Amino acid sequence: MSDTDLVKLYSQRILRLAASIPHAGRLEAPTASAAVRAPLCGSTVTVDLHLDGTGRITGFAQDVKACALGQAAASVVGAHAIGRDHAEILRARAELKAMLTEDGPPPAAPFEELETLRPAAEFRNRHASILLCLDATLAAMEGRASAAAT
Repeated sequence: MSDTDLVKLYSQRILRLAASIPHAGRLEAPTASAAVRAPLCGSTVTVDLHLDGTGRITGFAQDVKACALGQAAASVVGAHAIGRDHAEILRARAELKAMLTEDGPPPAAPFEELETLRPAAEFRNRHASILLCLDATLAAMEGRASAAAT
């Protein structure tokens, strides 16, 4: 990877997001919790949730141990996870993956700021880290305590 590639990949917007991850830490007595690890790079994200009776997220916390790209994605997800249901998180993940792998459009609102990560599309080895927070949120919502990123 050249210096130019690194500058493009780790833009100021990505680094700003990575430095300000909302809802960092853990929840006391979460309704659901899951940890997901990206096998290739070893990044991990643990998500704790409070879910209401309909499965909507009413509380969210995350412990992020990932590269700047994974941290930036977690920042966007953390800013918008509360109030979302399983279908909305699943859609955001599918749209983010399509943006990274198929040059698809950015995820729809409220996750549209994930478009900041579009330059990482050409770095396939970073995709799992970028998807970690959404994967961990889905795993928690689906009752899977731990999982490997796909």
